[in-house]
Amino acid sequence: MESRGIQRVPESLRERETTFADYAQMSVIWFSSNITANNILVGLLGPLLFGVGLVDAMVLGAFGAMLGAACTGYVGSFGPMSGCRTMVVSRYTMGWWPNKLCVLLNLVIQLGYGLVDALMAGQILSAVNGGGLTVIVGVIIAAIIVVVICMLGIDVFHTYERYAFIPQLAVLFILVGVSAPYWDVSTATVGDGPVKSADRMSFFFLCVSASLAWAGSGADFYVYFPPTASRWKVFMSTTLGLGLSCAMTYLLGVGIGTGALQITAWDEAYNVSIGALLVETYKPLGHFGDFCSVIVALGLIGNNVPTIYSAGVNFQMLGKWFMAIPRSVWTLVAVIIYTVCACAGRNELFTVFTNFLALMGYWLAMWVAMMLEEEVLFRRTKGRWYDWTAWNSPDRMPLGLAALTAFLIGWVGAVLGMYQTYFTGPLAKLVGEGIDLGIPVGMSWAAVVYPVLRWAELRQFGR
Repeated sequence: MESRGIQRVPESLRERETTFADYAQMSVIWFSSNITANNILVGLLGPLLFGVGLVDAMVLGAFGAMLGAACTGYVGSFGPMSGCRTMVVSRYTMGWWPNKLCVLLNLVIQLGYGLVDALMAGQILSAVNGGGLTVIVGVIIAAIIVVVICMLGIDVFHTYERYAFIPQLAVLFILVGVSAPYWDVSTATVGDGPVKSADRMSFFFLCVSASLAWAGSGADFYVYFPPTASRWKVFMSTTLGLGLSCAMTYLLGVGIGTGALQITAWDEAYNVSIGALLVETYKPLGHFGDFCSVIVALGLIGNNVPTIYSAGVNFQMLGKWFMAIPRSVWTLVAVIIYTVCACAGRNELFTVFTNFLALMGYWLAMWVAMMLEEEVLFRRTKGRWYDWTAWNSPDRMPLGLAALTAFLIGWVGAVLGMYQTYFTGPLAKLVGEGIDLGIPVGMSWAAVVYPVLRWAELRQFGR
């Protein structure tokens, strides 16, 4: 069982040559974690929620997946270089105390994804069983497998992800074969000009959010790789592994979504649950289709394992008392929290997911922009490069006043530009019936003010 939590992995424990197998493993981790049914759900929302046509949705989904993955790839490149977990690296931009806000937001993402993954697995298993197996029992089965793998640590996690994608990829290709004849390739985006533009843009940024959501964990899985690893190759390995897996599943979701608009049985299953819809698409294959559905359900564990592994580390970032409790214990706590929430909120998955996914993209876009500016504009000047030995020293970190202020200003922009079922900002009302501009507005506002505020902070306080 891995004993290390947020403690930095020193270079002396990572001194070896970086091989092609290392970079391949980086890609496989992300590909295996995201060639899963929860990302199919993102694609479904294009035709079913936003009314975007098949061709439009597929193009937007593919580019959105790669853009969000590139942000995660950048953050992930800090892992081998620093030997520090993602939210430890974040301290060098956000400061000691403001960084705890990012940790809390990251935990919301991780527990939220844990909830969605477990609930979808429970729905699929229940639908395969014809309702004899309840959704709650399915959720608990998935949760038990996740907690065992996560508690054992990163070696078992890496080994699991190295092979988990193989059956998952096989059954998803089967799903393409059995469902593609029913995709409606002639569907066009619904609405007049402004409405079409707004819906396309909203769906695009939703797709960005799904792959961007991993940015808060990007470096967590690389801390044991050699410090000599090429940042460019780490970036490309992460971006390709994450981006391609998300793009593939988005495209599959878009296709099934257009079919659900035409086929009554698919639409009725969709109204029951997302899991029921996936089971219905496999129905022409009979019992073999049920077997494929079970593989899809168990594949969600592959998405949940890295999420909850990272959550265990993030809990330790909240304070010294949290750090004193082993990572494996926090992993168990995280699984208990999301399992209880999944069982209690099992009838509200669709609403919870669509609201939750867009919101988490807002803060991560701002955070990545400030991380990039901190490195490029301030850390590359003489004497200011990252001192990774200071990872746990509050007095050697930035005060965080500039980052916190820019972060809050960015949030104001995100709220003004957000388009959600419960609130539409004044900027979002300007196009069509509403357009979700939370990511671009929030990120740009934070990116514009941060360099000025950071320069003033350095000038006044020297750190």
